[in-house]
This record gives sequence, structure tokens and C-alpha cells, in this order.
Amino acid sequence: MPDSPLRTRRQAAGLTQADLAASVGVSRQTVVAMERGDYAPSVYLALRTARALHTTVEEIFTLDQKDHA
Repeated sequence: MPDSPLRTRRQAAGLTQADLAASVGVSRQTVVAMERGDYAPSVYLALRTARALHTTVEEIFTLDQKDHA
């Protein structure tokens, strides 16, 4: 399975999952689930995450074609 855009951005920023979790106010397990695509964050959490990674929500959270059905 290829890395998620969220994982790629987090790693490029030099942050661990725990670092990102602390900066956006969630558990490390929540970051793990977001990176795996098992958890859809609230709009508020998505915005905080994008801000922490100096990017946009659209860059780190994408929809697969199957999600459009």
C-alpha cells in the first residue's frame, strides 16, 4: 500500500505521529487511523492538521473514485 498524502507530508515535515497528534490535539492512534484512511476527521480537525503541516486540506485528504459512488 502506498503512503498516504498525510503520512508523506508529516514525514517531510520531520514530525512523528505523536508530534502531529500533540500539535492538533488528538491521540497518536487517531493520526494512525487518518493516515490509513480508517478515520475521516471532522472539518475542524482536517483544518488543524493541514495548518500544522503548512498545506491545504485538499493536499492531505483525498477522495478515491470509489468514494464518489
